[in-house]
Amino acid sequence: MDQLRAIRYFSKVVEMGSFTKAASAFNVPPSSLSRRVSDLEKSLGATLLKRSTRIVKLTEVGQVYYNDVQQILNQLEQSKETVRSYQTTPMGRLRISSMVGFGEKILLPLLDEFSLLYPEIVLDVSLSDELSTLGRDDVDIAIRGGYAPNERVLAIRLMDNGFIPVASPSYLKKYGIPSHVMELKDHNGLYFKAPTGPTPWLCHVDDQWHDVSGPAVAISNNGPWLAKKACDGDGVLMSTQWALASYLESGQLIELNFEHRLTITQHADMAVYLLYQKQRYLVPKVKAAVDFLVEKIKIDNEPMINV
Repeated sequence: MDQLRAIRYFSKVVEMGSFTKAASAFNVPPSSLSRRVSDLEKSLGATLLKRSTRIVKLTEVGQVYYNDVQQILNQLEQSKETVRSYQTTPMGRLRISSMVGFGEKILLPLLDEFSLLYPEIVLDVSLSDELSTLGRDDVDIAIRGGYAPNERVLAIRLMDNGFIPVASPSYLKKYGIPSHVMELKDHNGLYFKAPTGPTPWLCHVDDQWHDVSGPAVAISNNGPWLAKKACDGDGVLMSTQWALASYLESGQLIELNFEHRLTITQHADMAVYLLYQKQRYLVPKVKAAVDFLVEKIKIDNEPMINV
């Protein structure tokens, strides 16, 4: 039995929900495709599909097997593309995933410039703050904030991603300027909602971590809306330096400085990372994008991190 062909047939049946449609996609007789899938099930000693006259569904073990073989098939396609694209002009669809705020403020304007340099590359950009894994998701490059990710990818540190506290002049005039981090507990809070929940206000005082979060007046995953509310004097906001730069420069918001540094996590070295799988760098479109973004964004010369 040609097991790889049988796996491809099985995967297509799952995708299309039909043996007939899958057979048509491969231009083979439905009986031939069905026989190969049955042979695959026999070799595994398991029933992968529930068959009926109108629909085909995965069994429980079939779902597990389908998830596993999808990773294998995706890897084979990537390897095929690597061979085909080696030492050729950067072209084709480039899939990039980025956190929303960074994407809107920094990435998308740079990609306009990138498109002028590489007109044969079709950009497929998704902005999301949801956590993702390159091995599972159909993505060539991911840009994520936090600390070095725990997955088998290459991670390049692009810039610092530490959060700073800010408030508007009108808010500080009305409620006073806090002189110590502990005083923040009495101030209105505007909180960014990460995938894990609202980001707290934390500080390390007397060898202990303290949560100094004030009462929430607004919580959102929309950074610009929270920044607007901060400018309107609704409360204190913790956000990244790069997201607040224009507001600080214009004087709409003022950074609050304390003896003890304020943060949103006990993990050190918060940063923005560019992530990609090592073998994908051989593909010209991926290499072109990685090199371009690193050159445009990276502000220090820290070495690449292998994780």
